[in-house]
Amino acid sequence: MATAPLLIDRSTLSKRRTRTKADCGYFLHQEAIADLQDRLEMITKPLPDITIVTGHPAPWAEAFPTAQVVPDDEVLNLPPNSKDLVIHAMSLHWSNDPLGQMIQCHRALRPDGLFLASLLGGKTLHELRTALAEAETIVRGGVSPRVLPMADIRDLGALLSRAGFNLPVADSHSVHATYPSLIDLMHDLRSMGETNAQSARSRQFTPRHMLQMAEEIYRTRFGLPDGRLPATYEQICMTGWAPDDSHPKPLRPGSAKMRLAEALNVPEVPLKD
Repeated sequence: MATAPLLIDRSTLSKRRTRTKADCGYFLHQEAIADLQDRLEMITKPLPDITIVTGHPAPWAEAFPTAQVVPDDEVLNLPPNSKDLVIHAMSLHWSNDPLGQMIQCHRALRPDGLFLASLLGGKTLHELRTALAEAETIVRGGVSPRVLPMADIRDLGALLSRAGFNLPVADSHSVHATYPSLIDLMHDLRSMGETNAQSARSRQFTPRHMLQMAEEIYRTRFGLPDGRLPATYEQICMTGWAPDDSHPKPLRPGSAKMRLAEALNVPEVPLKD
C-alpha cells in the first residue's frame, strides 16, 4: 500500500538549519526562552531532570545549562519515565508527526512531570503567505507550497489531550518585526534556519518579476506608513502534565450537592422547549 509523502523534507531542513546565524538568527528563540523561564518561575514544584528537544541547541543549552539537549528526530532520544520536565523548543512546527512527538515526550515524563512546548503558530508570516500566493497565481496560474502551514492554537490544545496530558493549556502571543524589503525578510528567515523545507516545495527558480510583484502586493496590503514591511510571528506555548493522583479530577455528572442558582442566590429560570 502506498503511503502519503511526508510534509517535511528532513534532510533539507537540516541543511537549512546549518545556515542559522548566532548573531541575528535566534531572536525568536530568545523570546521563547524568556517566556518559558517566566512560566517556570511560577511553578513551586522542583523539576531537576530536564531535557530540551530542539533543532537549535545553542541558545537553549546556554539558557538551561543543567538540561540535556536532544535533537528533534522523528524518534526522540528520551528514555521512558525518566524526566521531570521536557521542553520541546521551537521545533514542533517542523515535525511530520507533532502528536507522535508529544506522546514520546509524555512517555519520558515521571508522574506529575511537566511538558512545555514553544512553537510557531498558524498566524505566522500570514502577510508573506498572502503576497506570495497572489503573485504566483498571477504569474504562473497556480500556487506552490512556499510558507510552512502551521497549526492553529485550538488544534494544538486538542493534541495535548490526545497525547494523554492532564491540565492541557495552549496560549499564544504575536511577535512583530519590520523589514525594509521583501528580500530583507527572506534573508532574515534564512539566517533563522526557517526557510522552506516542505517536501512538495517548488524546485523551479523563482523569477525576479514574481518577487517584485509579491513585494508590491505586500506593500499595498500590509505596508506601514514609514515604508517598511511588517511580519507577524505567532508564538504558541503549550503546557501539559503527566497524569498523577494529586491532580484535580472532574466530579461525576449529577453529584452536585446544590443547584447552581442556589449557590449564586439567583432565581432559576427554566429553558423554553
